[in-house]
Amino acid sequence: MSNLATNDSTPRQASPPVFVTTRWTRVLQAKGDSTEAEAALSDLCAAYYAPVFAFIRRNAPEEDSARDLTQEFFARLLARGGIDNVDPQRGRFRSFLLGAVKHFLADMHGRGRRLKRGAGQPMESIDPGTDTSPGLQLADPKAPSPDREFDRKWALTMLDRALGVLAEEHLAAGKAGQFDVLKPWLTGDTENISQADAARRLGLNENAVKVAVHRLRRRFREVIKHEIGHTLSDLAHVDEELHYLLEALL
Repeated sequence: MSNLATNDSTPRQASPPVFVTTRWTRVLQAKGDSTEAEAALSDLCAAYYAPVFAFIRRNAPEEDSARDLTQEFFARLLARGGIDNVDPQRGRFRSFLLGAVKHFLADMHGRGRRLKRGAGQPMESIDPGTDTSPGLQLADPKAPSPDREFDRKWALTMLDRALGVLAEEHLAAGKAGQFDVLKPWLTGDTENISQADAARRLGLNENAVKVAVHRLRRRFREVIKHEIGHTLSDLAHVDEELHYLLEALL
């Protein structure tokens, strides 16, 4: 994905509209007290399901338990007052969400311990299992840390959303087939296709394909920055977040 950092002097296509107020800013300003803020938070949470699930999965013994916990986490977050304690100075939704899920797991773990000492009620699913269940597994020293996995899933989610936007744009322009052929130059899956092959499939000359790939990469970068912008309270940090995204993919 190093193509995201490539600069060029080619005339730029129309960029996405500049956000006067990002989704995360709307959430921070209204703290969920308006329909608009609730919708903005819901959209952000939908985009971040995969990173949160990946983080919780590293702490839960079973996949089903992890999915249940992930659903519970987002249900609490989306409930009225679920973000009342957010510090507006934490301008990145990514940072807020990682802290929130850590707090949630600590709370669930503590509740499980209290229930274990109490009246014999069922323990929370993140506690060690019974003799017949997997229980907590030993961490693989070669596996990425939960924080690292969260960031990697976040980066992949941003890329996937950007690819979805590009697919919709090309479909609307009647160029879905061209996008399907050129998409490997965005995802890095070009082992089995050359630009000469793409030219033959599209009925273009190879130079035209090179130009199309160049423009598509540039547009990809623009859309990713646009997606990242939704998760910030200050758009001045978009380039910094883009750099962090690239590092998370390494």
